Amino acid sequence: MLLSSGRIPAWKPTANPILGEPVSSITRDNHRRGCNPGLLLALVPAVLLALLMAALYVVPLPWRLTWPWVPSLGVEFALYVDGLSAQFLLLITGIGTMVFVYGAGYLAENPRRNRVFVLLLLFMAAMIGAVGSDNLLLLFVFWELTTVLSFLLIGVDHDQQASRKSAQQALLVTGSGGLFLLAGIILLGQIGGSYSLQTLLTQAPLLQEDSRLKAALTLIFIGAFCKSAQFPFHFWLPNAMSAPTPVSAYLHSATMVKLGIYLLARLDAAFSDLLFWQYALISTGTFTAVIAAIQTIRERDLKRILAWSTVATLGTLTMLIGLPGNSAALAVAVLFFAHALYKAPLFFVAGNLDHGVGTRAIDKLTGMRRYMPWTAIVALLAALSMAGLPLTFGFIAKGAIVHAKEQVDALQLVSYAAMFVNGVSVAVAAIAAIHIFWGRDRSPRQVQPHEVPVTMLLPPLILVVLGLLFGLVPTLVDPALGAAVHAMSPGFDITTVSESYEFLAVVKAMLGAILLGCVILLSWNRLDLLLRRVHRLHKIGPEAWYWRSLEFLPLLAARQTRLLQHGRLPYYLLTMIGAATLLILILLLAARPDWNWPDLQTLNAPVFGASLLIAAGALVAMFVRDHLVLLLVSGLVGYGCAVLFLFTGAPDVAFTQFAVETIFVVVVAAVLLRLRRTPLDMRAVSTEARLRPLALAVAIVFGASLTALVLLMSGLPFDSVLADFYGEQCL
Repeated sequence: MLLSSGRIPAWKPTANPILGEPVSSITRDNHRRGCNPGLLLALVPAVLLALLMAALYVVPLPWRLTWPWVPSLGVEFALYVDGLSAQFLLLITGIGTMVFVYGAGYLAENPRRNRVFVLLLLFMAAMIGAVGSDNLLLLFVFWELTTVLSFLLIGVDHDQQASRKSAQQALLVTGSGGLFLLAGIILLGQIGGSYSLQTLLTQAPLLQEDSRLKAALTLIFIGAFCKSAQFPFHFWLPNAMSAPTPVSAYLHSATMVKLGIYLLARLDAAFSDLLFWQYALISTGTFTAVIAAIQTIRERDLKRILAWSTVATLGTLTMLIGLPGNSAALAVAVLFFAHALYKAPLFFVAGNLDHGVGTRAIDKLTGMRRYMPWTAIVALLAALSMAGLPLTFGFIAKGAIVHAKEQVDALQLVSYAAMFVNGVSVAVAAIAAIHIFWGRDRSPRQVQPHEVPVTMLLPPLILVVLGLLFGLVPTLVDPALGAAVHAMSPGFDITTVSESYEFLAVVKAMLGAILLGCVILLSWNRLDLLLRRVHRLHKIGPEAWYWRSLEFLPLLAARQTRLLQHGRLPYYLLTMIGAATLLILILLLAARPDWNWPDLQTLNAPVFGASLLIAAGALVAMFVRDHLVLLLVSGLVGYGCAVLFLFTGAPDVAFTQFAVETIFVVVVAAVLLRLRRTPLDMRAVSTEARLRPLALAVAIVFGASLTALVLLMSGLPFDSVLADFYGEQCL
């Protein structure tokens, strides 16, 4: 066949990477033993899907539910479901049902299958909470739950190094993005005076007048881009393909990776007319789609090919959100739905090949229709939708995208980029449906390929049939799509959904994409070899910087440990006092207080005398060399503080200070007398001598800054709340 003649060495797996055992031991009979818990747990998302559809039919949107959570912080457990949330809930529960049924067959012999199913249930609940939250802080809680659960799901095969590293990478990238998102949420809440999404959307014109809005949106962009694998954070998603196929199909086609897209789409109604919003999303989305499409050509593993094409679709969605107008919102809603309906089945196809053949390498897969005819049918129907051919829901999505770009003055470069991405999508669809399942089976195999059980065939078959049904009769999903578009663009008329599909314009764009896709398909091996020769791209890309950062962290920690944990007490004291001095100076500069110094004439004689005693003890301590005399002189500072407490209304503190200072001086003096007989360490003397100038400077700055802080606080009005409280309790 076409790709089997390439000069790239084929991938040679020795064992099934998911089941952790040689492929030859996997037989269809193994899946007929006993009752699989995946089928029982599939009832949970299935029941939720049925209840959701019934509620959507009976109760009009939107739905609101609110009760106090943390009233002191103004945080409510607020749920809000409109058309956009409902669309995501349909995908979460619908695709979730198919994933559980598929997982029942795929993970039948996996000893960790129960753990996977439980984590998938928890992940589904976190996703439902995230898309249904109206409070931004509540959304962030569920957002981070999906991050942690995805880490556990990706690394479920923790005995394999690839799984551990992929899970770590996903956690670090998306978790770091979550911190930026939290900062953006807090700043946006301060600007709008509320953390309610609906309140912020209604206050959008007022928010745009605040100069801090760009900073808040930038932080939110970083969080959303990390979650949805946008450049330069795009590299983690293909590496997460080490997870089991049910996990990849659920997390990386329909749910988690689209959570960042969901947040951007949710905020689009408020900020779509901002040029900053439009330029940031259009440029990032377009660049991500092109980079991912190029990277797709470099892969030989079908699952990673599908992962990179998913990144390209996520970039397209980001670009569409940045486009103004109702047509762009419609394109986002349609592509949301269409992508899940064809990409999840294609992931299932990759899992079927891995399960029934023992490899996902496209160089090793040809003529599989003879052994896996039902999987070949699923791959063909899903590929037709991915390529955007007529009578499929993918064709409807392509039409909406074309219409969206025609309705706005998009850059010509964006149109060229979209054409290239569509061409690569056609080529990927042809590889998944034609190259793998048609032609001669000329690859030597250690095990005879076989079809997978019905639990692994029924879910992808249902999804591709739905894609065909919605393509033939798009009016079936027009109400759901219209409600989702209305949530993103309130000016959209739901009754005009069907009128937005222009057949001729779509056919024209489709023919161009098919022609370009055929060229890419025929040149796949040559393009692959050409891209692999450009080694420098790997050294300067974001993923290279990620690995360099991980390698640099241990070196930095080792050097910092040698610098700070050296075992020398003078250095420790100098470091702590210097850090405290720096903190005080930063606080003073940040607060910019009014320097209302207290009136020195109000100081009485005892207080003035105690202050002189403290100052005299500190000054004399600087010039005393003998340790015993130094201890006695420093005791003057403690006794001076006790006198100061005594005459400023704190006799209990004063007596405590007298007792502690006396005991301390007596005990330490006894120890010092014994240490005088110990030989002197000249290295310590030399260290102390070297530190004297620096220590003197730090001491002077620390004393001056602390004195300024105390004098400043002394000038503030006295708050007697605490004193009154203790007075009442004592009585």
